[in-house]
Amino acid sequence: MKYKRFFPLNSLRLQLLFRSLLVILSLLILIGLFQYVFMKQFIYTNKIKSIEDQIHLIPDDVWKHDIETSQNVKKSRPMVYFPGVNITFINQKITFLRLAKDPHHSYFPRLSASTYKQVMKNINQPENTMSTVKKIDGHQEQVIVLKPIVFDGEIQGVIQINTPTESLRDLLIRQMMIFLMLSLTAMTIAFFVFSSVLKQTLIPLFTTTKKVEHINAGSLHDRLPVNQGQIEMDRLSLSINEMLERLEKAFKAETEAKEQMRRFVADASHELRTPLTSIHGFLEVLLRGAGASSNPEQLNNALKSMYGESKRLRKLIQDLLLLAQLDQLPPFQKECCFVDELILDMKPQLMLLAGNRNVLFDFPSRLPSEINKDQFKQVILNLFSNAVQHTNPNTGVIQVIGKTNEKELSLTILDNGHGIPQEHLPHLFERFYKADASRSRAYGGAGLGLAISASIIELHGGKIRVESKLNAGTAFEIVLPLT
Repeated sequence: MKYKRFFPLNSLRLQLLFRSLLVILSLLILIGLFQYVFMKQFIYTNKIKSIEDQIHLIPDDVWKHDIETSQNVKKSRPMVYFPGVNITFINQKITFLRLAKDPHHSYFPRLSASTYKQVMKNINQPENTMSTVKKIDGHQEQVIVLKPIVFDGEIQGVIQINTPTESLRDLLIRQMMIFLMLSLTAMTIAFFVFSSVLKQTLIPLFTTTKKVEHINAGSLHDRLPVNQGQIEMDRLSLSINEMLERLEKAFKAETEAKEQMRRFVADASHELRTPLTSIHGFLEVLLRGAGASSNPEQLNNALKSMYGESKRLRKLIQDLLLLAQLDQLPPFQKECCFVDELILDMKPQLMLLAGNRNVLFDFPSRLPSEINKDQFKQVILNLFSNAVQHTNPNTGVIQVIGKTNEKELSLTILDNGHGIPQEHLPHLFERFYKADASRSRAYGGAGLGLAISASIIELHGGKIRVESKLNAGTAFEIVLPLT
């Protein structure tokens, strides 16, 4: 099986080479067949034409002399002599008279009487000869030319000239052997030349193959060359590069998703552990006797703390369940409404959350959109609560501003709080991310509100943005399509 190492049958180069040579060989065979047919026709026709021309050059008196001489017992040398042919005279009674014969091939064919009579009837035709190629009675194939003879004003009979086709076949075979040798030479040259040409032609394919073999999940940043001088290979390389780009993005997204999941599990575990630890600690204290009737105040404080931690734990679990539902892209029951009216309906609740802070509502125009009212209210509450957490209880100002243009509406919740450092802005909508952990802890937040809000707005076909300056304030902008 060593030959397979040097001549792998499944090699594209070898398959192209042999198939191309097979096509060339088929064409040469087809050309050879056509050449054989046409050359045979040409050689035989040319031989017949040559004999006919020679017959027409001989006067009838010469034929008369040879016929009379051959009929005489005392024969003399005939005047008509063609080398390599046999000459026979057939009279009207279909009697055969040999006029001349070839010493090497003395056979003369005998055609049917009707054939000779038909030739005699064609005496007045411009071309009054008849020719044929026949093999009679198992003898060698013959070229036969017939010509009617007239002298003394009467039809005397037919001159028949015949010659074997052996020499013609030998000439045809020699020509075909020359063609065969030339074809074999051409095939040999084509094998070496085409093999070299194929090797050069397939270089871009080999380059692409080697490059793809070296690309794996860790080197998806590699790209194939796209200017190799072959349109098909350039298109293939471009398609593979686009596929690699998508795979690279997918692997990066998967890596980021795994990292986010790891952080999510760690943060969720931490957030869940804190209230559970507090509740567990208070229960231990109560079990040790703190709940005795002698110390009712300590019992009441422990129960209040446990109740607060359980509320915080319940809210955290509710937020996690909501995020899980949003991740499944549930179909929203949306309806057309005015966002400004919805916010103004929430005004009492928002004012209660704001406390002594100054709250301003600015809606210069109506804000029509298609939304899920309950989900959108949760977004407003989350953003408004975030503004409340980051503003001074007495000097804080919170503005709710609505605008529209030709295609979309914009709703901005702006505060004059202490602002958010720039390095935190890209991560604000990540789950469990808290720019100020101590403030979030004080308000019972777990860092899920903004993530929930971003998911809800995305499901509405909108987007949410944030801008902030330290000691100047923060602005959350919601952009939704108009109805």
